[in-house]
Amino acid sequence: MEVINLSGQLDYTSPSTEFTFDVNKSNLFKKDNHNLINVLGIKQLNTLENVSLLDIFLSKSNVVEPHYHQNAAELVYCISGAATVSIFNPYTKQILHFPITPGQVANVPQGWWHYEIATMDQTHLLAIFDAPTPEVILGSDILKFTPAPIMAHTYCMDETEWKKVTAPVQPSTYIGPYANCHQSHQVPIQQWGHTPYQGAFPYYPLY
Repeated sequence: MEVINLSGQLDYTSPSTEFTFDVNKSNLFKKDNHNLINVLGIKQLNTLENVSLLDIFLSKSNVVEPHYHQNAAELVYCISGAATVSIFNPYTKQILHFPITPGQVANVPQGWWHYEIATMDQTHLLAIFDAPTPEVILGSDILKFTPAPIMAHTYCMDETEWKKVTAPVQPSTYIGPYANCHQSHQVPIQQWGHTPYQGAFPYYPLY
């Protein structure tokens, strides 16, 4: 419950004012015990102003799916393990890959398309936002809910084939691949996180 006084300011005298919270008790998404996301925003801690966070745990090869935050920039801090933060720069039309290890960060401007891939087991990331709630638009939702006839007509595709390709997509995937995913071909990820950033890297798909 928000604690706002008549002047629109936080009322620090209210008995409902909260100053602490256990983020471990606020799960946003859980794939399994090694791949999950916890959330802290103003709904969880009512004295927050322009800050919120996601506490992200990943095992190797798991991906925080492509998405963008319409209301906030994101600073991704690596606590343990290793990950590659990949960002689409809308001005240069390049995908940029930033390998991070403990103590390193990658910054994602507001509204930029991006994703994170764990390159080690027991990877722990902290995503910090300059908004009281980390709003998100997920790639899986775009793929699932954009009408197939529109996609087929706009991009000169066969509608039946588009439906077939996107049929396995589950809305609000958050962390992929799915637990029941069975891919026939896997591309090694050993190059992720081992090359210093020198501009736009080639894109290495996970599968």
